[in-house]
Amino acid sequence: MSAPKILDLGSLKHACKSCSLHDLCLPLGVGDEELQMLERIISRRKPLQRRDHLYRPGEPLHAIYAVRSGTVKTYTLTDDGQEQITGFHLPGELLGLDAISDGVHPCAARALETTSICEIPFDRLEELSVRIPGLQHQLFRIMSREIQTDEHFMMLLGKKSSEARLAAFLMSISTRLGMRGFSRTEFNLTMSRNDIANYLGLAVETVSRLFTRFQSLGLIQVQRKFITIHDLEGLQAVAGAHPVEEPQSNRGCPGP
Repeated sequence: MSAPKILDLGSLKHACKSCSLHDLCLPLGVGDEELQMLERIISRRKPLQRRDHLYRPGEPLHAIYAVRSGTVKTYTLTDDGQEQITGFHLPGELLGLDAISDGVHPCAARALETTSICEIPFDRLEELSVRIPGLQHQLFRIMSREIQTDEHFMMLLGKKSSEARLAAFLMSISTRLGMRGFSRTEFNLTMSRNDIANYLGLAVETVSRLFTRFQSLGLIQVQRKFITIHDLEGLQAVAGAHPVEEPQSNRGCPGP
């Protein structure tokens, strides 16, 4: 049996030209007509500016979104109105899959910087998944991976030390950027220290202290938001034998 043909949305002629959405590479044997159908349903939204919302809790599901460039955080609100961050989404990653079950978004999604988004209307995606079975299979694969990520993250919060949490977070960013052809050892953290602390369940003072400690140990160098990892193996050792990679960084929102 021959290997499945790989359709990389980055090769589509118009909507995804020069895009690096590797999470949407589909194992398909497709003809020109199917390729054109897939291309036609994808649209480029007007770029989001920092703090702009892509969607808010309770809004109906209209589309699945893919980050072309920039960073988006998802969060829900606690009973006292405080943000609880549920994920950070990097270029090539999907948003909105957690709204499929109920048809409404349980989280808010807000840009951390100027961010370019591709929009894939969900009703059209459903129609195409009937005609292109490999598309549905790929969505199932991505959702399954998110469930695994959620399980690993809960284990991280429940059992890991504060040092391991931050190290695993940095390894996650490094791995995900590396998967998309970016540097694994030099990158900007577009999220604030407050956001990182919120996500990891730590005090912001603890996060700042740990960055300083990691730097003094020679694991990383910190220049404002620019991070240089000098010792990937050492950082992984701090994170634990099996650091959380979080390929989608799309923790599901807590249920009611």
